[in-house]
Amino acid sequence: MGIAVAELQGIAAGGESKTVEFKNSTAQLPRAGETLCGMLNGEGGIILIGVSPTGELRGQDVSDSTQQEVARMLDRFQPTAPVEMQISVLPDCGRSIILLEVPNGSDGAPYTYDGRAWQRIGTTTLRMPQDEYERLLMQRQHARRRWENQPAVGVTLNDLDHEEIFRTRQDAIRFRRISAGTSQDVGDILDRLGLRHDGELTQAAQVLYGLRFLPDYPQVRVKMGRFRGTKITGDILDNKQEFLHAFAVVREAMAFLDRTLPLSGHFVTGRIQREDRLPVPADALREVILNAVMHRDYSNPGGDISIAVFDDRIEISSYGNLLPGLTPELLSGPHKSILRNPLIAQTFHRTGAVETWGRGTNRVIEACKEQAVQPPVFELQSNCVVVTFRARIGPTPQATPQATPQATPQATPQATPQVTPQVTPQVLAILAAAGTPQTGMDLQAATGLTDRAHFRKAYLKPLLAAGWLEMTLPDKPQSPRQRYRTTEQGLTVLAEETTE
Repeated sequence: MGIAVAELQGIAAGGESKTVEFKNSTAQLPRAGETLCGMLNGEGGIILIGVSPTGELRGQDVSDSTQQEVARMLDRFQPTAPVEMQISVLPDCGRSIILLEVPNGSDGAPYTYDGRAWQRIGTTTLRMPQDEYERLLMQRQHARRRWENQPAVGVTLNDLDHEEIFRTRQDAIRFRRISAGTSQDVGDILDRLGLRHDGELTQAAQVLYGLRFLPDYPQVRVKMGRFRGTKITGDILDNKQEFLHAFAVVREAMAFLDRTLPLSGHFVTGRIQREDRLPVPADALREVILNAVMHRDYSNPGGDISIAVFDDRIEISSYGNLLPGLTPELLSGPHKSILRNPLIAQTFHRTGAVETWGRGTNRVIEACKEQAVQPPVFELQSNCVVVTFRARIGPTPQATPQATPQATPQATPQATPQVTPQVTPQVLAILAAAGTPQTGMDLQAATGLTDRAHFRKAYLKPLLAAGWLEMTLPDKPQSPRQRYRTTEQGLTVLAEETTE
């Protein structure tokens, strides 16, 4: 899966730099290897093969043997280089551009290529001096003693969320960030992700996939609250705290915001469907939550992530100061991607949730501007990074018992199985996702719910009973190959609700 040609053109138009270099063809692979080595030892970067020195996208023919040549070039790195290859076909000529991407913040430096270490100075690749090589070597040894890559004492494979691990494997294969031949053995997957060393699980594995956190990992906590008014001393209208693994934190936090923040209708010019919007773009909220999960300091048992919603703002806080080289002001503009927890961050990257270029906060600001929302403010407060979105949330009225959205789907299927389910955002998400056959796990992920038993009882079984969903293997309801798809009746409900 290659990147869009328009994005390639944008990169090429920017010219070569410390983190970007062009090569005419794979005939220059040896020089490309030296440049990749310099990027690995520096700030990361990309090489475009099939692009002239002036930035013209010429492309080249790419066959299986061409890709094998690139693979042989990558085999000459020590240690193994985390280089991602993407191939994009130019529509006008049928030739291809090869993009080789190197992440910033790799803890493997210093890297060598063909037994030599290289560095980038501006747009030039040079042999690395011996003293710099020795400095990086000492830094690498220190990096191996980070909190995230220390052994998770007492944690076994049985203590991890296997379904989440399999979902990571599936997404990483889909985004070509892990080999399609990766074993389906849980331990092998963790080895491939760098989350297990010599049979010992790392604390990164526990953060990413753990199911049992207390009493040893109290810092894996997310607090979520809705406060009346504009002060923390206001009445608490909704208060929740959970001890969850990183992927579940993102889903649970977004589900909390989805049910807490008001929706407003908006009609886009040229479309008949109404677009419902949160006061702050959902993509911006998700990006900030992802950053909080990936970059926070897990070494303090008293740390956590908190999400506080007031009448006039949303505050997302994560424990840990910014790393050297970053300031709150820099987060609002172009900046380096400096990773405190590269294992955790790279695992999210493999799933396609994030990229590696330090543009996350910039995308947050752009998303806010597109929706005419005030960009967030980044601050340091009491050893925490706090991101504040100013937006009119409005006062929250006292809840009325009969307005509880999930009361009907949970209770009615047991008493009257044929009753029509109440149409909620979760129901619509399920019907939309099941337009193509999906596993129960995939449908649960679409709702943002973390409790599997509740999902099956409150949503899956009622929708099957109502005839809005159907099994692909009705005679084998417990089959591991079971999938669920939306029926014609369910599609009708979905169409009616999304066009109102």
